Amino acid sequence: MALGLDQLVDTLKAAGETTRMRLLALLAAGDLTVSDLTEILGQSQPRISRHLKLLLEAGLIDRYQEGAWAYFRLKREGEEAELASGLLAAAAPTDAVLARDGERLTAVKRERAARASAYFSRNAAEWDAIRRLHVSEEKVEAALLDIVGTKPIDSLLDLGTGTGRILQLLEGHYRKAVGVDASRDMLSVARTNLDRSGISRASVRHGDIFNLPLEGQDFDLITIHQVLHFLDDPQAAIAEAVRVLRPGGRVAIIDFAPHELEHLREAHAHQRLGFSHETMKGWLEKAGLAVEKAVDLKPSGGAESALTVTLWLARDPNRLMA
Repeated sequence: MALGLDQLVDTLKAAGETTRMRLLALLAAGDLTVSDLTEILGQSQPRISRHLKLLLEAGLIDRYQEGAWAYFRLKREGEEAELASGLLAAAAPTDAVLARDGERLTAVKRERAARASAYFSRNAAEWDAIRRLHVSEEKVEAALLDIVGTKPIDSLLDLGTGTGRILQLLEGHYRKAVGVDASRDMLSVARTNLDRSGISRASVRHGDIFNLPLEGQDFDLITIHQVLHFLDDPQAAIAEAVRVLRPGGRVAIIDFAPHELEHLREAHAHQRLGFSHETMKGWLEKAGLAVEKAVDLKPSGGAESALTVTLWLARDPNRLMA
């Protein structure tokens, strides 16, 4: 596919202005708000907003809402996106204006990282207390990589993305990815981690796991890592995940096996004390999925106070015809 002459000219007009080219260069480096861009470019908010509107209308950038904030990023797919990438590649990396913008962008990201680090530090003790109850995260991640396999993933969705760790772990497997979380503080942590890792093929969004801000049948792998035990209705969350799953797509769930640690309800807001294979299989089948694999990771030592982590991999049996 290629742009028609009129569309090509319109797209070039939209990009062919100094401030808008600077905006494209900044948005290629990650998700930014109007306030971020105003601080970096030193221009008024109305002026930045007008430029962003033109870039949006030309299909060169994407916009998504997160509460009262709107985030923007360079569009990653389509003819307009390819044209924008080509224009940015033609810009000299030593250009003084772009270099100065890059320095200011680094400062903005540094402030974002400091806020995220402060939040993470405040909650680290609670997360560490949970981690001490089960096998190491390294073993859980290795098991997830094993059941997912090496087949390339076109589009990944990570529900309850938290720190964005799954987006980082699977970065070499997917072409594009989206992480969704209900906590804006955790999204700040995830954005910082993606920035530090240099991952531009993934983005994170604020959203309700029961009502995802996404269109149907977009993803061929959906991960739900240590999320369902916080929910009153895990089955409804699984059904909503399947709504945006492509025919033939897969869902990977990582959570606890049944246990009797009642203190986790009060101390850590757990709504469910783990899930049996029978319960999870029933929910997945009711959502139209077939369980392909289930793996139990038992803690060493066999202590009664320890938790078993279970991984389930299920697939939509409906395949897209070639």
